[in-house]
Amino acid sequence: MSLKNTTQDWGSLARFLHWSSALLIIATAIIGLTMEDIDVPTVYKLHKSLGLTVLLLVAVRMIWRLLDRRPAYPASMPKAQRLLSDLAHLALYVGMIALPVSGWIMNSAGKRPLPLEWFGLFPVPPISGPNPDLRHLAHEVHEVGFYIAAALLAVHVLAALKHHFVDRDHTLSGMTPGVSPLPPKE
Repeated sequence: MSLKNTTQDWGSLARFLHWSSALLIIATAIIGLTMEDIDVPTVYKLHKSLGLTVLLLVAVRMIWRLLDRRPAYPASMPKAQRLLSDLAHLALYVGMIALPVSGWIMNSAGKRPLPLEWFGLFPVPPISGPNPDLRHLAHEVHEVGFYIAAALLAVHVLAALKHHFVDRDHTLSGMTPGVSPLPPKE
């Protein structure tokens, strides 16, 4: 498999960035939804480190997306569906940036900002000083943004499954290792 994308398939780097981001986002979400019940400082630190890693990966993804072509949409895909796909992907990218940044701001803007370290390896500087109003806004963006992003992710997965099982095109198999396109309907 090529590192770069082809006209039909995503390359190995795009696939790696996609699936590693997906796994990190799911892990971060699960931890975020349960960490208040667990209330162990290490779990909060892990959630923050994973969020920062997602932010770093999305930056790499965006750079790679600028440098490498994307595979063509299936020829049978209507223009309106292509536009919706582009808008949904843009919204997913906004979420992958807004959620970690709002979490970083929440951490920075508290009365006594907690030290933020990436997996305990090095400190991450605060984005702002203490500011209760900014912290509250960031918290709202983080919480509401999570549910919007979760809905978008569900639509993303359902659309990929629709392309595979209903349309029987190359969309899912082009991004997923080990998945072959289904034969066309007769």
